[in-house]
Amino acid sequence: MLFTPTLSADRDLVTAPDYTAWSKAAREHDKKSGMQAWRDSDESKHFDYKAIRARLERLRALSAAGDVKGLLFVLNEGIHGNIDGMGHERLYSKARFGTKKLIEDYIAEVVSALDKIAASRSIPREEKRDFFRRAQHCYGRSALLLSGSGSFLFFHIGVVKALWSEGVLPAIMSGASGGSIVAAVVCTRKDADIGAFLESDRLANPTRGPDTRRLAPDEVRDRLADLIPDLTFQEAYEISGRHLNVSVAPAEKHQNGRLLNAITAPNVLIREAVLASCAVPGVFPPVMLMARDDSGARVPYQPDRRWVDGSVTHDIPTKRLERLYGVNHHIVSQANPLALPFATDTRKQMAPIEAIQHASMTTFKAWLNANMVIFQKPLEWVPPLNSLANMARSVINQEYTGDINIIRPPKFWSPTKILSDLAQEDIDELIETGERTAWPKVEMVRTQTAISRALEAILAKIDKAGDDGPGHRSAALQKAVR
Repeated sequence: MLFTPTLSADRDLVTAPDYTAWSKAAREHDKKSGMQAWRDSDESKHFDYKAIRARLERLRALSAAGDVKGLLFVLNEGIHGNIDGMGHERLYSKARFGTKKLIEDYIAEVVSALDKIAASRSIPREEKRDFFRRAQHCYGRSALLLSGSGSFLFFHIGVVKALWSEGVLPAIMSGASGGSIVAAVVCTRKDADIGAFLESDRLANPTRGPDTRRLAPDEVRDRLADLIPDLTFQEAYEISGRHLNVSVAPAEKHQNGRLLNAITAPNVLIREAVLASCAVPGVFPPVMLMARDDSGARVPYQPDRRWVDGSVTHDIPTKRLERLYGVNHHIVSQANPLALPFATDTRKQMAPIEAIQHASMTTFKAWLNANMVIFQKPLEWVPPLNSLANMARSVINQEYTGDINIIRPPKFWSPTKILSDLAQEDIDELIETGERTAWPKVEMVRTQTAISRALEAILAKIDKAGDDGPGHRSAALQKAVR
């Protein structure tokens, strides 16, 4: 047997009980494989390391001299997420832990400079406020998008748990179908209260019988009432400070899907929105949304409309998040059993077999779309088949990945479990799988979101201090689109 220097580290990676142990094993693996030397070296063909090194030394010199206005000038030259190619996927796929130390050092120095500018008394308030708002607008924001998932939503729980435990969970979250449940659980609570709702024993159905079965609509409603407080999107935002987004699709023809949140639907009640997003066509009945009026009473919201599973039209609503919040960095947790065949992560370097699979799927999508055009007229004579065909077309033509992709590993699950009330052992397995799949991405998330998180924290302090004048903090819309 050939000796493999990384054998023990490989074993530790697989058996690590938590992220602390996993990251220790990953660092050890990099030392033994020679990747630590790659991390310590500036050189790479994937980004302009000379320019980044020069900018880093300039920032360090200004910081050492206490020249805050000089720091402001340098950062005003440009603060961008992928400056000089730092966001290249290959820079985060070589080492098991992190990326080039130069990139990590540069981002840390930028964050330090931002903090010094925020604390400085030598820069006028208006100039400071204007800078941070422009900086956030130019840099953009990150969001976590949770796909449709059916009962595999517990994979999302594991992903969220991994990110939340490390303090890198984005403040902007979207969810479709099962993903909307997880997003709503997180975004309706203060940060300190989230942890209890990420434990498997809190999420399992205490009344579940020994036989696996599909939940009835009333049972789904009851489970949502147990997990999600009776809040509107506006109320949830004021409690959590997080931006919850729920995708719903129209049950009627000639209507468009919607992304519900504190901007587009501030008075809509979250429970009904999530119930609608989980209403799989043909399995659960369409749902009428409910809202809270000025007196606090529950009233129908667009009573002539009914809504169904949001993943049908917008499983991963990247474009809408971009327009609403200035999001330009998407972290995707993908567990949709229907979408997984189409969720190829083209941003990473693919193995030959993966490249063949991607090419085959692209060809299949083109073939299916061509046939849909050919049979469009005949299908109109059979409404149920036409509806099913249009739904299938919508599913396959969506984009299911983002900038950072955490994709549920392929494993056969009985189709009967997709919409079933899962047993405790299945829930535990999915949560653990979500955590372990997310761990290799944590440092990538930490590095690529560090500046946006710093900007959000600084702007939150500015708003709390009242720099924007009376009434600024009263409107979720104004905070969301600042």
